[in-house]
Amino acid sequence: MALNSVNSSSNELVAAPIVDPSRHPVFVYLARLSPGSRRAQMGALDVMASLLTSGRLDAEALPWHQLRYPHTQALRAALAERYSPATANRHLAALRGVLREAWRLGLMSAEDLQRAMDLPAVRGVRVPRGRALSRGELRALFESCRKGSPGDVRDAALMGVLYGAGLRRAEVVALSVSDYDPETGALLVKGKGNKERTSYIDDGAADAMAAWLLTRGNEEGPLFCPITQTGHVVISPMTDQAVYAILRSRAVKAKVRRFSPHDLRRSCVSDLLDAGVDISVVQQFVGHANVTTTVRYDRRGEQAKKRAAKSLHVPFVVDS
Repeated sequence: MALNSVNSSSNELVAAPIVDPSRHPVFVYLARLSPGSRRAQMGALDVMASLLTSGRLDAEALPWHQLRYPHTQALRAALAERYSPATANRHLAALRGVLREAWRLGLMSAEDLQRAMDLPAVRGVRVPRGRALSRGELRALFESCRKGSPGDVRDAALMGVLYGAGLRRAEVVALSVSDYDPETGALLVKGKGNKERTSYIDDGAADAMAAWLLTRGNEEGPLFCPITQTGHVVISPMTDQAVYAILRSRAVKAKVRRFSPHDLRRSCVSDLLDAGVDISVVQQFVGHANVTTTVRYDRRGEQAKKRAAKSLHVPFVVDS
């Protein structure tokens, strides 16, 4: 692999001594991120540390301030070989972030920083990940919540917010009761980069939320909470992994093809655009920093291509 030559002789990276987290470039970098991004980028840093040291060191032990252009260039090549362009570039963004913090902490010179970060982005296009759920699938998911147990009521409201407001799962678990206004349907959402925005739910999503608040009660705390096997609501935070597990269970109950929490967000964007909502409004609604990101969430194009394929007649007949 491209990293073999870098890991040899005098260029070999040796575990850094344990330092105060406030002086560690990884922890200083991660502290700037939202909780959801923090976990993802820590995983990316662990992957890169492993690649650089053939699995010997993790992100915490790696002496990032010792990285030079031969290390980072070989690392870029390895990432481009292993991952999609988007994933490789996300890893490189984490790398640049940590190197900048190493420079700010006085651990490396500006010249070494400039050379180590002089890496072009990984180019290429991949088929978009994820999917949009059909109307029938959405109906089946909400139908699976009609039994009315506390878990059913919560899950209906949870899916109503994920789809109806296009929220990320990390944004959903961060919501407090005080962030929701039942009169207007407004949700105060804390998004990426510590940015706040106001989203709205209406129609069935608002009805599902009203039912959940009756079940949950008005006690201050997180809007969505765990529920015990006996149906008792526990006023404590949920993790975003718990949201993922809930939706996997709902997919099984509703006999819907497996989907992710982010697929509900993609479905929200696609359906809003299909309804003729201006793309700049959709961008603000779901909290995208750039309208090009909103475009990438649109899954209507696949349905249009399928309809185009059906409109063509291929004159082939199987002999009977």
